[in-house]
Amino acid sequence: MKYSQAQPGRIFVLRLEDGDIVHETIEAMARKQSIAAAALLILGGADAGSRLVVGPEDGRTSPVTPMEAILDDVHEVAGTGTLFPNESGEPVLHLHLACGRRSATVTGCVRRGVRVWQVMEAVLFELTETGAARRFDAPTGFELLQP
Repeated sequence: MKYSQAQPGRIFVLRLEDGDIVHETIEAMARKQSIAAAALLILGGADAGSRLVVGPEDGRTSPVTPMEAILDDVHEVAGTGTLFPNESGEPVLHLHLACGRRSATVTGCVRRGVRVWQVMEAVLFELTETGAARRFDAPTGFELLQP
């Protein structure tokens, strides 16, 4: 395990609107507000056609081949995530959502494009005094958080 310390900063209350792409909208807001690092809670509705990364095809094969799920209808969602800069200093959201409809739920990462259905609400907790960032990791091919 690797870790570092951060301090609490500003707290933002967000309402994402119908048709917004979740990660694009939150990253744009972070750039506008000069937010380098944050933690996030989110809930609301995801529209049909939203795409989630739902795991690797084979957990121990390299390179990793991601699996994708496409929501076939509107789903209720709840999620949590982090936002840290990449090596270029751009904020990158890593957010997982649990998306449910009736008695079925699919959980995954929003990076492929989750579109808001009507509304999503989020609370973003800025983290300050941290040098934590996402850096490319050659063995995995991922941008991993380096605290």
